[in-house]
Amino acid sequence: MPIRHLPDYLVNQIAAGEVIERPAAAVKELVENAIDAGSTQIDIDVRDGGKTLISIRDNGIGMDAADLKSAMCRHATSKLPDDDLVNIHHLGFRGEALPSIGAVSRLSIKSKPAFSNEAWEIQVHGGHDKGISPAAHGNGTTIEVRDLFYATPARLKFLKSDRAEFSAIKDSLSRIAMAFPAIGFKLVHNDKTAMLLPPEQGTLIEQRRERLAAIIGKEFGENCVPVEAIRDELSVTGYAGLPTLSRANTMQQYLFVNGRPVKDRLLLGCIRAAYMDVLHSGRHPIVALYIDLPPSMVDVNVHPAKAEVRFQDAGHIRGLMITALKHALLEAGMATSSTLSFSALAKTRQHTMPSMPMNRGAFSAVPSSYYCQSQKRLSTALGEKEQEFYNIPQHIGSYHPSARSEEIEIDQDQSAFPLGAARAQIHENYIIAQSDQGLVIIDQHAAHERLVYEKFKTQMNENGVISQGLLVPDVIDFDETKAAHLLEHKDSFKKLGLDIDSFGAGSIIVRSVPDILGDKINLKGLLNDILDELEDQDQSTVLEKKLHDVLSTMACHGSVRSGRRMNSAEMNALLRDMEKTDNSGHCNHGRPTYITLDLKDIEKLFGRR
Repeated sequence: MPIRHLPDYLVNQIAAGEVIERPAAAVKELVENAIDAGSTQIDIDVRDGGKTLISIRDNGIGMDAADLKSAMCRHATSKLPDDDLVNIHHLGFRGEALPSIGAVSRLSIKSKPAFSNEAWEIQVHGGHDKGISPAAHGNGTTIEVRDLFYATPARLKFLKSDRAEFSAIKDSLSRIAMAFPAIGFKLVHNDKTAMLLPPEQGTLIEQRRERLAAIIGKEFGENCVPVEAIRDELSVTGYAGLPTLSRANTMQQYLFVNGRPVKDRLLLGCIRAAYMDVLHSGRHPIVALYIDLPPSMVDVNVHPAKAEVRFQDAGHIRGLMITALKHALLEAGMATSSTLSFSALAKTRQHTMPSMPMNRGAFSAVPSSYYCQSQKRLSTALGEKEQEFYNIPQHIGSYHPSARSEEIEIDQDQSAFPLGAARAQIHENYIIAQSDQGLVIIDQHAAHERLVYEKFKTQMNENGVISQGLLVPDVIDFDETKAAHLLEHKDSFKKLGLDIDSFGAGSIIVRSVPDILGDKINLKGLLNDILDELEDQDQSTVLEKKLHDVLSTMACHGSVRSGRRMNSAEMNALLRDMEKTDNSGHCNHGRPTYITLDLKDIEKLFGRR
């Protein structure tokens, strides 16, 4: 068959399949164009999930008749004045969005520049230009997309329900709104306002916090810590949620690179690595991070929809991002989510209805399954040798069992401390403390588990990871490429006690392993897990996580148990140590170690306020 050139309308329909895969993609492209036009207010109106109508009105610089005509041509853009594909300072520049949308829908654009007294309109239906005509329109641009994909019925069949498509539109617009808090956004679906965000005032950091709280929720605004790190021309700023405010998926992790909302595996891996030590597996933090760097250091043209980016120096980005997050969490110190306290108060109100008699047996101890299940299956690898090396005493710290703890000594001076002075212990697991601000309830097992864990980590960092040489080195065969990938990181593994080297083409010899992991470790499984993470993210925390898991298990086994009575001195010593220990607001698995109840809220329960 002879090679022929495809007609323009068919070329645009093919491009639309790459750039405009669903209504949310069309909204994203058009809103980004409005932002590039200098708009301060953008109104979006959609119907039936964007399938029948997408209308976007902005107050940007507008276009004259010549610009309108050029805008409907492929690879026509105003955003590359110097034809430089490296230094890109706008959100969009491919010049494919408008002609691609026009190829699969009924598109009309009305626009008027601020410097002109004339407004113009252009219509494109299914890729066919209907021409330009005068129109009545104020300053700015209005774009209407009707019957999206009517010209490509095959694509239309694969769209989801109206609700699902609108949800995707709202999520995409929310991410853009987070990146540009100084711009106002209004989203209407089927004549109902679904999002109304006025332009935020103040400094950029203040604008971002207010916008994030408006979109993610007030809960995040009250339970996040600022993140800020600058190295050379690279900066990482934003907010990170406390470990006690977590979710079951990564849907609320928002990443922005030079103002572009992105979903990048490298950056998501950095978040996971930063929270590895404070959050239980299966839980994910709420994070919004803004990465700013020179445009020449990042390629934003690797994906048709500009959803992915490629960094010139990924290791530099990764190091700064993890450091910034860890530093922010350490600065938070012993902070824990205030939502937990509000939830406790709400439940208290539910159980204090006047018509209900007091039931003194209503409160039962928290079941032991709430705590680390690992204490029931302590690895046999944690034998006498490890306990001797890490100096694990029978009862770590200064908290010794007491025969009787009914009489609690009152120390008024300690009430000024953040966690206050211990007043009582209930159900042999919860310490009740009085502070100047109100009441503090501490989970003694979870709190002491964190203290012991941090002590173990310090000892390991100071003494290093002890290696255990294998009597017979283990040789494991891999594909040559995979073996070479592992060997690139062998120096990093050696610092963690894993000594590997090349043993011929595609073979790895393992000479020693971390002593603390014992002799029952599955070396091939471990290396495969490390390799999978290296191929996915170009970094691996598998070995470090295994070491920390063992330390966590040892900490759980060696900490103050539920059901153990403590006297006043022991309880206060525990509280003071919590105030001096990093990350003491949550245990090794991200659960809270304490909650606070303000005195004013307690007084409201009894009608005193």
